[in-house]
Amino acid sequence: MIESKKRSIAKAASYRFFGSLVTGSIAYFFSGRLDVAFGVGLVDGVAKMGGYFLHERIWAHVKWGRQRMPDYEI
Repeated sequence: MIESKKRSIAKAASYRFFGSLVTGSIAYFFSGRLDVAFGVGLVDGVAKMGGYFLHERIWAHVKWGRQRMPDYEI
């Protein structure tokens, strides 16, 4: 089964949301400034979401390691 582009986007967005919260929290811990933490988290999220999306789409075309599901007659 091949993943849809919408599913890849949703996975990328949810993954990056939580990842950006972590990155922003670390930035706040070191800088003590919410504006810096927000900016770092936002840039990190957008850049890595794009990277994740591209990574998912490339792997969707790689056949290595996939197994075909047997067809069952009903």
